[in-house]
Amino acid sequence: MEETLKILVVDDEEVDRMAVRAALTKAGVQMELSEVGDGHDAFSALSTTAYDCVFLDYRLPDQDGLTLIQQLRSSEIKVPLVALTGQGDEQIALQLLKAGATDYLSKSRISPETLAQVLRSAIRIYRAETQAALVKEQLRESHEQLIRKNQELERQQQQIQMQNFKLSEASLLKSHFLATMSHELRTPMNAIIGFSQILLRPKFGQLTHQQADMIERILNNGKHLLMLLNEVLDFSKLEAGRLDLKAEIFDVSKVINLAVSEMRSLADAKNLSLLVETDLQNSLVFNDPVRVKQILINLLSNAIKFTEFGEIWVEVKELPANRVAIIVRDTGIGIAPRDFKRIFEAFRQVDQTITRKYPGTGLGLAIIDSLVRMMGGKIFLESKLGIGSMFKIELPRQITLPNITDDAPALQLDGDRIFCSAKNPHHLSSQARQAPIGYPKFKL
Repeated sequence: MEETLKILVVDDEEVDRMAVRAALTKAGVQMELSEVGDGHDAFSALSTTAYDCVFLDYRLPDQDGLTLIQQLRSSEIKVPLVALTGQGDEQIALQLLKAGATDYLSKSRISPETLAQVLRSAIRIYRAETQAALVKEQLRESHEQLIRKNQELERQQQQIQMQNFKLSEASLLKSHFLATMSHELRTPMNAIIGFSQILLRPKFGQLTHQQADMIERILNNGKHLLMLLNEVLDFSKLEAGRLDLKAEIFDVSKVINLAVSEMRSLADAKNLSLLVETDLQNSLVFNDPVRVKQILINLLSNAIKFTEFGEIWVEVKELPANRVAIIVRDTGIGIAPRDFKRIFEAFRQVDQTITRKYPGTGLGLAIIDSLVRMMGGKIFLESKLGIGSMFKIELPRQITLPNITDDAPALQLDGDRIFCSAKNPHHLSSQARQAPIGYPKFKL
């Protein structure tokens, strides 16, 4: 169904108004036609009614069409407007177009076809201009919103930079505090340990059983506290980038056996079997023996701490691409998959409560991770609750110094740095079934 248009004809000549009406009617335009004879009535009509098009005579009794167009535009009354001019009024028509008229038509050219064509064109142009103006306004608003958002983002970025600066400063102060306190506490702790050892020597006098027991407790607790202080000091150095590897050629099998010997008494105290197997064609490596030993002691300490019964296995073996693997397995409580990432965070333990069953600083695995990254190695973890855990450290046989930057990537789960799975870490392979009794091998 054709659209019914609301049309206003503004002309003081009745004959001219009739000509427009007749032409539109003959052209078959569906319309509601209104007519006025001067500019005042035209402005009143356009102020109260929305028209689809206006045919405006240039010469009106109270004002000319140019003045009326300017008045309409200043009042923000928008409507398709076709100016009706006399013969030879092209210059006037151009002025009308500049003032805001949509189109113009000489009265001498009024015919059904021409008038209908001009009407459709004026409405089409007006609607296109209206749509373009709407889009332009939307773009302007979007641009202003973007400017405001950019300003807000700049403010937020400045706040983030300030917060980062404060956090960096706080972290530096924390690291300095930890390093200072650890260093200051180690001196009296070494004195406590040293004097306790002196008191236990027979040449300084015989002690009663109760006295010897008390001094041994002081000695053991002093050593434990010194170990915790050393962990904090090492971590503060790692965090500040002040811990350097002192690489040398050494027999990794001897370092492994030495670390296991130091930890064997703790395993014996809990009736845990501590088994070692070394499968290396060449046991010489170029690395920091102190830090390699520290890595293994931390792994064994965790394994013993979290294993109530069963066995702990240490395996050292060759890997392709001139690498070696140090593997520690246990039959302990295991680790839930959701905790795989958290246990490598500094000061983080699965049980964070003050009444937790297993004590410690929560720095052991964080230190291991940092040291392994400094050595250019990788950590692999497999664990299952109630079954046990397996930590596998892969290290290059010969490290390159320095090989770590300040922006070294952190731990990434399921990436190429850590592989975490919930499968049984003690699933026997065909090789394991051929292993000696009492020491099962496991497929990694």
